[in-house]
Amino acid sequence: MTVAIVDYGVGNLGSIRNMLTKLGVNSQVTNLPEVIASASHIILPGVGAFDTGMTRLNNSGLVPLLNGLVLDKNRPILGICLGMQLMTASSEEGALPGLGWVAAETRKISVPQEGNLKIPQMGWNVVRAKKESRLLDPEAGEQRFYFVHTYCVHCKDKLDVLLETQYGGPVVAAYEANNIVGVQFHPEKSHRFGMALFKNFLERF
Repeated sequence: MTVAIVDYGVGNLGSIRNMLTKLGVNSQVTNLPEVIASASHIILPGVGAFDTGMTRLNNSGLVPLLNGLVLDKNRPILGICLGMQLMTASSEEGALPGLGWVAAETRKISVPQEGNLKIPQMGWNVVRAKKESRLLDPEAGEQRFYFVHTYCVHCKDKLDVLLETQYGGPVVAAYEANNIVGVQFHPEKSHRFGMALFKNFLERF
């Protein structure tokens, strides 16, 4: 097993690699096409603005390679935070099209004017499974993850929604469409919950 953590200039790459190292997994932070092409699993990280992320990803020249690996060869890929959003068709935050790997779009979080909920959402939140998945352990009990985000994903096919959390209403915390998985939270900052998620993705996909 080898994991390519795609380096396109956006993302918390060191923390992801450190957690994979704790799992005994061989991973590499890379923008080299040959390394990404040979990896068994791909992680697309990301923090920041949608258009900045897409611009840097487009400028990296990796999009055609990633399209082929993910869509044609069904290589397992995990998008984290902005990486999850870039795999959708578009975002209210920007003007550029996304990768369009999942039938979804990214919109700003909507919270009631009354109450004390702030945007961005920052902190730990409990998630609820919306379907069975290889990514989840049915006996794990309550799971919580660390979130930092202003925008969230809306899936056109509700069957793609894997995890949901509550923040002024239901928010998609993760989606799964065949070999494509996206998580809005940061598993690399989510201690044992994040470690279990990485482990299941790498061992079961």
